[in-house]
Amino acid sequence: QVQLVESGGGLVQPGGSLRLSCAASGSFPYIYSMGWYRQAPGKQREAVATVSRGGSINYADSVKGRFTISRDYAKNTVYLQMNSLRPEDTAVYYCNAHTPGNEYWGQGTQVTVSS
Repeated sequence: QVQLVESGGGLVQPGGSLRLSCAASGSFPYIYSMGWYRQAPGKQREAVATVSRGGSINYADSVKGRFTISRDYAKNTVYLQMNSLRPEDTAVYYCNAHTPGNEYWGQGTQVTVSS
């Protein structure tokens, strides 16, 4: 079992920055990928950024150049640095982790971009 605890969401003005963190704990052989997804009201959950165990990174086109995902393998923690935030980035952001045979989700953290 893996528990994912997210932090760092909040209210920010357009053009501002936020940093999300997600720490994994529990009993597992290893985590082979971690990432961030988001779900805006009335929309489906979408992938924002993911990082594999080997360090391969993928970003949604809508966040390329503005968001940066990083991973601390020793701490089983993944971060999402979000810069130049836009109102359309407003959503609940969920941390995601894959272990062999299982997938886990965090409880979600609200990010609101508004003036």
